[in-house]
Amino acid sequence: MTEPVRVSYGELTKLLATIFRKHGCSEHVAAILAENMALAQGDGAHSHGVFRVAGNLGSLDTGWVDGTAVPIVEDVAPGFVRVDGNNGFAQPALLAARDLFVAKARTNGIALLAVRNSHHFGALWPDIEPFARDGLIALMMVNSMANVVPHGGNKRLYGTNPLGFAVPRPGTDPLVFDQASSTWSNGDVQIARREGRALPVGVGVDRNGQPTTDANAVLEGGALLPFGGHKGSAIAMMMEVMAAGLGGGDFSFEVDWSRHPGAATPRTAQTIILIDPGRGAPRDFSARIETLIAAIHDAGQDRLPGDRRYANRRDAHRDGIPLDPAVAARLRDLAAAEA
Repeated sequence: MTEPVRVSYGELTKLLATIFRKHGCSEHVAAILAENMALAQGDGAHSHGVFRVAGNLGSLDTGWVDGTAVPIVEDVAPGFVRVDGNNGFAQPALLAARDLFVAKARTNGIALLAVRNSHHFGALWPDIEPFARDGLIALMMVNSMANVVPHGGNKRLYGTNPLGFAVPRPGTDPLVFDQASSTWSNGDVQIARREGRALPVGVGVDRNGQPTTDANAVLEGGALLPFGGHKGSAIAMMMEVMAAGLGGGDFSFEVDWSRHPGAATPRTAQTIILIDPGRGAPRDFSARIETLIAAIHDAGQDRLPGDRRYANRRDAHRDGIPLDPAVAARLRDLAAAEA
């Protein structure tokens, strides 16, 4: 096995930002994407880190996504903010609305942000963890391109449609989870195909709807399955309603990039709900959460959601982010290439 090379967060962020600028992103957008991707890589999420560079560049180079888009923030109600991403990436749209969004949550105790006409192609926890570090509960719902067959169905309909949840814990890292409503993320299946690994039974089906452990069969005309059968399928449906329906974006099955071969990012929608627990919780919220966590540990669960990511992050800050040497070389080549 090839020994990984280690790069600092600063070096990786700089490389990624340079690459994105060379492929049409503004400095502002490139910096946001680079920071998001470097964080995911450092946290050990290989399917959402630098693995996503190629897909982002495909979308930029074909004109499917606008790397210079300026989001339009709309203050539509006392507890409701909308953002038109202007066919840009979702993270800059979220950042553009953040101050207003947080202010509404602080004032009202709860607020909702709906982003449309935007491309979300990364992990959810980098989007919501900062809210929890500011003392807010965050719930994020996203729909993506159709690659999941509904329970009992026979063709792709839903995206992997992830759900993110973040809870503050004063004095320590937030409790954060980010999970797809499908059995696996699409990125993990792509990595399995690249590495020649078989999928576990129950992850996906081929183009004929038959169970398969062949990652290529799932990706080429087949589909992923929802986790937990009808339960995961219902959650995937809820993500479509809460993200695309409420947000005003395309449903997963409406994403059509057929005129942009090489594009990979889904132009859909995202919805985030923020709650300020200090505004209405009848008991000491922080103490109650610690009581729950103590009970979880007492029941035999040693690791909480997010613990492994935080451990990886600490290691990466101390020792550098591990990268396959070929991947590191490819990134340096892309950053050095002529625009």
